[in-house]
Amino acid sequence: MRIGTFVLAAQFPGQGPGEALHRAVRSAEAAEESGLDSVWLAEHHFVPYGVCPSATTLAALLLGRTRRIRVGTAVSVLPNHHPVALGEQAALLHLTSGGRFSLGVGRGGPWVDLEVFGGGLDAYENGFPEALELLLDWLREPRVAGSGERFGFREVAVVPRADELLDGAAGAAGTSGPEVIVACTSPKSVRLAAGRALPMLLGMHCGDEEKAEMVALWRTAAREAGHPPEVVEGAAHVSAGVAQIADGPGDATETLVKTMPGWLRQGLDAHVTVDARHRVMRDPVAYTELLCALHPVGPPQLAADRLAATAERTGITRFALLVEGSGDLAATEENVRRLGADVLPLLT
Repeated sequence: MRIGTFVLAAQFPGQGPGEALHRAVRSAEAAEESGLDSVWLAEHHFVPYGVCPSATTLAALLLGRTRRIRVGTAVSVLPNHHPVALGEQAALLHLTSGGRFSLGVGRGGPWVDLEVFGGGLDAYENGFPEALELLLDWLREPRVAGSGERFGFREVAVVPRADELLDGAAGAAGTSGPEVIVACTSPKSVRLAAGRALPMLLGMHCGDEEKAEMVALWRTAAREAGHPPEVVEGAAHVSAGVAQIADGPGDATETLVKTMPGWLRQGLDAHVTVDARHRVMRDPVAYTELLCALHPVGPPQLAADRLAATAERTGITRFALLVEGSGDLAATEENVRRLGADVLPLLT
């Protein structure tokens, strides 16, 4: 069981972005100090839901401040980036960290980001497979040319090569380049990831049954794509969730129900679609209560039992847990510490 934190750099009402980012950095440092496995960093633009606009930049800072823990993006929004530029950054972080970087990528949403960064709606609706393929080529090949509908360029040398890590160190999946993981929210994205044998990141809004169905679909699609059984069965998918540890049975839930709805309401309301399409917003209180019911929110034994139940039902043993739901720096650090000290020993 590999337990990591999921860091959004959430800006709660009454806070500034600097406070949110400081809490994000400290929570990551606390994760290493507490013996956790990994830190996963989200990318958002123009909204207080998360004030980290570059997960790779924050990853670079955290890799420099830590020595053991794995740092990944969850996710870098591929339609907002040129795949070669993102591949260069991933190779740089992989090589300079000794193989501790994971690159999570996703399609994102139909937000105004697409207008600002020039990708356009087509990059979101149709361009993800081409961009992902070019990114993978950049991380695996010595020379690459762009020959798709969106990216066309002459063959160039890949510098630096992601597979030239010193001392035989390897990425999380045992490869010589950085691990690449794909955020999946639909059967289409599951099949896309499976066809390339890339592990999935599954969202915190999903319960165990839905995640188990997506893992089963991934395995079927990966077998149909010709991947060997050891690759299919050994895929290290990641389950996103929420963690809040407290001694009393209802104390952790009470903390999150008091704080998270204000952040969710402020953050989610700020999203603007690129094409003025209608959006159905989640009820912040009901969503918080759902997350508390699905994930390790409560006393240590309950938290461990919920993680173990998810692992048993889905086969997923890697977790990225949102720990900043209190919105408070000291409470977040204590929450991370208790994950390491009180929950992790119950899972070994």
